[in-house]
Amino acid sequence: MKKIFPSAAAALEGVVQDGQLLAVGGFGLCGIPEALIEALRDSGKKNLTAISNNAGVDGFGLGKLLETRQIKKMISSYVGENKEFERQYLAGELELEFTPQGTLAEKLRAGGAGIPAFFTKTGVGTIVAEGKELREFDGETYVMERSLTPDVSLVKAAVADTSGNLRFNLTARNFNPAAAMAGKVCIVEVEKIVELGELAPDDIHLPGIYVHRIVLNATPEKRIEKRTITEKAGA
Repeated sequence: MKKIFPSAAAALEGVVQDGQLLAVGGFGLCGIPEALIEALRDSGKKNLTAISNNAGVDGFGLGKLLETRQIKKMISSYVGENKEFERQYLAGELELEFTPQGTLAEKLRAGGAGIPAFFTKTGVGTIVAEGKELREFDGETYVMERSLTPDVSLVKAAVADTSGNLRFNLTARNFNPAAAMAGKVCIVEVEKIVELGELAPDDIHLPGIYVHRIVLNATPEKRIEKRTITEKAGA
């Protein structure tokens, strides 16, 4: 099956629809699928529920989809750095399912592994556990969390081969593999595409069986969320 598509828009065509549950890889602005997010914005698809560690920043990442009001609900563990997100949420225009970061990662990982639910101590005794099943194991109380299996996953990797085997770069290997595994359809944006066999088996972080479509973005912006510069003494 041919997995490489000529553009981000072509990779999304026929897959992304209104009202879908989407997972978007990345951590802050690190390892986010920039081109795929822009193509999703341009597609005009709306009433989307987005699973992502955070909600981008104003004007970049998922912030672009918030500006166009295409996201109706966020499932996230961190929502700072985005004034438009704050405005929409406080105005009752945006739903939020606030999820502890480790729990969110496990929801995706378990979804990709075919595990429908799991128990965790995280959130017990807080609003996170409200309305959820509690169960005692060895004298400790745990809350049951349902796994996530998004309709589509949008993922960023450094390198893909033509079969979709992926290698991630450093910190970008965060939520991306779990998001890729969980999605019913996985679309990956990469900076480089190589022939099958060029990636050594030990260099493959995610096998191509999880990947359905690939698009090349050789020059991503890779914006830094908060640039911190140390001033030299006497400068």
